[in-house]
Amino acid sequence: MALLNFLKPKNQLEEGGRTAAPVQQDAGEPEKKCPNCHKDIPISRLAANNLVCSCGYHFRMKARQRLHMIADKGTFCELYADMKSGNPLDFSGYSEKLESVRKISDEEEAVICGIAKIGKQKCCIFVMESTFMMGSMGSVVGEKITLLFEYATEHHLPVVGFTVSGGARMQEGLLSLMQMAKTSAAVKRHSDAGLLYIAMLTDPTTGGVTASFAMEADIILAEPSATIGFAGARVIEQTTKKALPKGFQTSEFVMEHGFIDGIYHRNNQKKLLTILLRMHNGGKGNESSTL
Repeated sequence: MALLNFLKPKNQLEEGGRTAAPVQQDAGEPEKKCPNCHKDIPISRLAANNLVCSCGYHFRMKARQRLHMIADKGTFCELYADMKSGNPLDFSGYSEKLESVRKISDEEEAVICGIAKIGKQKCCIFVMESTFMMGSMGSVVGEKITLLFEYATEHHLPVVGFTVSGGARMQEGLLSLMQMAKTSAAVKRHSDAGLLYIAMLTDPTTGGVTASFAMEADIILAEPSATIGFAGARVIEQTTKKALPKGFQTSEFVMEHGFIDGIYHRNNQKKLLTILLRMHNGGKGNESSTL
């Protein structure tokens, strides 16, 4: 079956036309307003549908929630969990900011790396955390991702990555920008070894992350309506003195212009990744090869 067939929505659920499992709302249940359809949605209904509104809007998802959704139960083994940023440039207020976001996110850094199975297919996986300084890439984020690719190369494993980032972390200056080259070199060595790298771009994927490992995968996928780009839209408009087209930097716009391979609803990502990993693994496994 052609790869593009995997990337096309097959039914109303994939297009966000209905929830996977409607949940009856209890009186007084907490709700969240959808920024797209402006409806109040019971939290339990959102949770049952992987934080996707019935209109198809994808709310941002914490890294460990995503790992729970994607990885086979009990298979995820975290690597490099003890690594965390310091303040190498003695940037004013940065140490206090780090302590604050560690409490807010309940994570040590803006990316979680490890080994897991997806549909019984073993792989290395990294998931970025939006609540940790919007997934910004500092030296530790770059180091963890580089180490993961080096581990995957050494053990002949594919890599699956979920990106969400506002770009390079300004508090680390040039040390942050250096991570673009370092991660890119690790991705290249992994590719030269004939190994598969699949990236799933989520909202937002911007700046130095877009300009490095996010767009260097063999297969680049994205969630619906995710913001994907390098410079911000306002910066571009102010620089070029021109109005940008409607939908600029959405995943749909980026796909139309040939920069990504497909857009996939969150509820079907595990199925897709299972198929792609099985194909790379010579078709081994017991999962169905159709979507």
